[in-house]
Amino acid sequence: MHTRLTWICHGPTSANREGRFPLNEPLEQSAVVETAALTERLRHADRSASSPALAGLQTAEILSLAATGDPRLADPDYGRWKGRSLADLQAKEPDALVQWMTDPQSAPHGGESLAKLQSRVIGWMEEQQSLDGHMIAIANAAVIRAAVLHVLNAPLASFWLTDIEPLAILRMSHDGRRWALRFGR
Repeated sequence: MHTRLTWICHGPTSANREGRFPLNEPLEQSAVVETAALTERLRHADRSASSPALAGLQTAEILSLAATGDPRLADPDYGRWKGRSLADLQAKEPDALVQWMTDPQSAPHGGESLAKLQSRVIGWMEEQQSLDGHMIAIANAAVIRAAVLHVLNAPLASFWLTDIEPLAILRMSHDGRRWALRFGR
């Protein structure tokens, strides 16, 4: 059994540009043309899925993918930090922000810890590895980071060392034994 998984980070939103936690914003207008340009780089997919976030579903629609919103691919639950900027948190809750960024088990915002996020993503990936063929998944950077660390067997403490930009494409494959990252055109 061989599974190919192509991750696409959804297009840019105002939350990305403004450095704040998302509130389910739509894609920025400029993202429509940029997203459509990705179509040429995508291969046929047997299945597709998306984060249920508006930006993920819009990215799938622009790419002509019949992706349904899967809650396991959702943005992390940022609790009471939703909509707030990192600068605001740095000024008003610096200790809580540092705790969240250094302890993958913590959730000082009352939402989801990075460990719970990764567990959710791993569960979804385990389901995919039992299916032959090619899956395209559209998600935000945090979900894709969690997947990358899982594949590399890297500690979750290295979560912030992986930078994934809007509309980035990342490929993985599963050969029946393990996941691997795939680099290429």
